[in-house]
Amino acid sequence: MATESMSPTLHPITQTVSLDENEIEFTAMRAQGSGGQKVNKVSAAIHLRYDIAASSLPDDYKDRLLSLKDKRITKEGIVVIKSQQHRSQEQNRDEAIARLIMLIKSVAVTSKKRVPTKPSKSSVRRRLEAKKRHASKKRMRGKVRG
Repeated sequence: MATESMSPTLHPITQTVSLDENEIEFTAMRAQGSGGQKVNKVSAAIHLRYDIAASSLPDDYKDRLLSLKDKRITKEGIVVIKSQQHRSQEQNRDEAIARLIMLIKSVAVTSKKRVPTKPSKSSVRRRLEAKKRHASKKRMRGKVRG
């Protein structure tokens, strides 16, 4: 039987930010869906819970995570990820951690603020002249009055 070391396991998110595995709560449960004889007696699925507010992540990461419209984040600010793809509990645990890391990495990159641009004066002039030409062409197709 392998013994687990009590040293904190850190998963790197960026060069400066890491995810501490001690802040993650794991619960083993039976997987849903069809399976063989083993599926109803082995708790292979993993339920991961991660409290954003109580985590050691930087405040800007926390704010961006809490502002996400993601069904995995509860109103209380807890990320809930369920993994039951694999037959072994360890593989499901690793997959759940990987999905949590991907979620945190998605808010790690900040997008640049968009600077609104203005069309040049010549492009505005060309557009308006083209509109006038088009309008006069349409006007010429109308009924002749006279």
